[in-house]
Parts: sequence; C-alpha cells; structure tokens
Amino acid sequence: MSRPDFSQPTVLEKRYEIVLLFDVRHGNPNGDPDADNAPRVDPETGHGLVTDVAIKRKIRNFVGLTRNFESPNNIYVKERGILANEQRSAYRDLGIEPDGKSVDMARAWMCKNYFDVRTFGAVMTTGKAEVENDAAINAGKKPKGQTKLWNCGQVRGPVQFGFATSVDPITSIAHTITRVALTNPGDAGGEAVTDESGEEKAASGQMGRKHGVAYGLYRMHGFVSPFLAKQTQFTRQDMGTLLNALTNLFDHDRSATRGEMAVRGLWLFEHKDELGNAPAHKVLESVKLASVPSARSFAEYEAAGITAPANATQICDGGVTAWRYV
Repeated sequence: MSRPDFSQPTVLEKRYEIVLLFDVRHGNPNGDPDADNAPRVDPETGHGLVTDVAIKRKIRNFVGLTRNFESPNNIYVKERGILANEQRSAYRDLGIEPDGKSVDMARAWMCKNYFDVRTFGAVMTTGKAEVENDAAINAGKKPKGQTKLWNCGQVRGPVQFGFATSVDPITSIAHTITRVALTNPGDAGGEAVTDESGEEKAASGQMGRKHGVAYGLYRMHGFVSPFLAKQTQFTRQDMGTLLNALTNLFDHDRSATRGEMAVRGLWLFEHKDELGNAPAHKVLESVKLASVPSARSFAEYEAAGITAPANATQICDGGVTAWRYV
C-alpha cells in the first residue's frame, strides 16, 4: 500500500500524530542561554531536552530555503526579521488601511501567503511599522514618518509539537578550546607586540568553552488537527511540505556547534475520521524503545530493539494507519 497522497491543494480533513526520532553525536542540539549555552537538561531526571521552538526554526529554515521565501510558502518568522513589516505587507497588498474591520482580511492574507502561519499559527495583533512612502521607496530610501499598528489578528496553528526528550539521560560535557587570533589588539588583556617584520600581533590568545553531548537519541511527538486546518487553510500539500522538512531536518542545518545530527525515525499516524479513532497517547505509545544507558550510536538502540508498527499497518482496532517515512 502506498503512502498517503499529499500532493493535493485541498484542506486537510483527517487527524494525524507524529513520532520523530533524531540523534546527536559530539554536538549541542539545543543550548540553554541561561546555562552558558550548555545542552538543555531536565534537572530531575538528567534527560536531554530540545524545545519545540528549535525544531520549528529548522522547519522554517528548510521550507524557506527550498521554496525561496515565495508565496504561498513564504516564512513569517524569519531569522532577524521584523514581524511588523511582514504584517504591513498584508495591508499594502490588499490596498486597505488598518482598522477594526480589516483584521479578518489581513489574517486570511497572512495564512494564504505564509507557510508557518498556516502551520504553526501566530500572534499578529501587535507590531508597529512606519507608513511606507512610495516616493521614498522608489528613490531607494528608507521610509520615515508616521507609524501604524498593522493588526493581522491571531491564528492558532493546526500543527503542534512537544519538547523532544532524550530516551536516556545525557551527560553534558564542557570542552575547553583556545582562540589564537583576536579581534582587537588588547582583547586578551595585554598590549599588542610587534614582531621582527614590524607586524602587529596579539601578545597571547584566549580560552573558551564548547558544550556538547557525546551521544543522545531524542524523541518528539507532533499533533495535527483538521479542525484548526480549516481555519488556516492548511492543505494536504502543506502536510507534504512539513513531512519533507522533518525528513531532511538537519541536512541543510549543519553547524560545528551541533556536531552530527540525523533523523533516525519518522512515523505518521493517520486516523480514519477528523475527530480521531483513538486517544493520541495510545497511538504514540505504539512506538517503543528500549533503554540503552551510555549509548554511543543509534545501532545500539536498534540492537536493543525498537518496536513500531510496520508500514501501512492498521492499529487501534483498525481506526489508525501507521506510515514510516524514515
């Protein structure tokens, strides 16, 4: 049996759950700014954590990269972006002014043009930006003048993720590193020196720390609501785009800080009805992993045993069909 067809531009009509497995080797999957950017850890159990926000960021980056930030798959929450400017685009394109009667039109425009708004939702009730001056824009100048509140309403997205949690406790390791080149001559606390050729050099280097995990296998759950999909017009094509992004989550997101990260498992569970045919927790519990303390590879978890429904298998008395993508 072939996988579900997600090529159609029709609004999603069924409920879905997602199980995602990914691992990290000698890297930091999600640093905590309040802990010197060390990997996030549950303080009670020692299990590693990756926030839903971090995963959504990677999805946004992948979709933006592969779809060229163009409508209908533009990205609202861009890195270093100004959200008010994106909201202003809705009013400018529609040719309307921001008032209490135009919010619904602006919200619909945002859902139509931005993949992440349709998918994850957004709070777009705030955000002031300057009123664009056509003459200034045509002259290549930054528009200056009156600011307006470009209210595009609020959208609750049909796709929601929980935190990813490591299957076993992790050990965060801080590696001391050195820096041999400085930005400014006095950054190391001493005066610069001059060598025999007359070239200015730093008197010494600097030291720092790089946090990471030797190995960790993480599990994340996702939920897709057809009722919220109707509100944002989240389509089957969008679902296909989301699954493609999850499948290739780390392949275009490489960083020396993150080490080696890879998607190891991706299961999609499709209910027959939009209300669903089984509780979500029972569906998600059909994927079981054995504990492997101090594991250093995914192969060790495979050897210990991963229990999951075979592809196209019906579970929960036939009300849910399981599909494995990775």
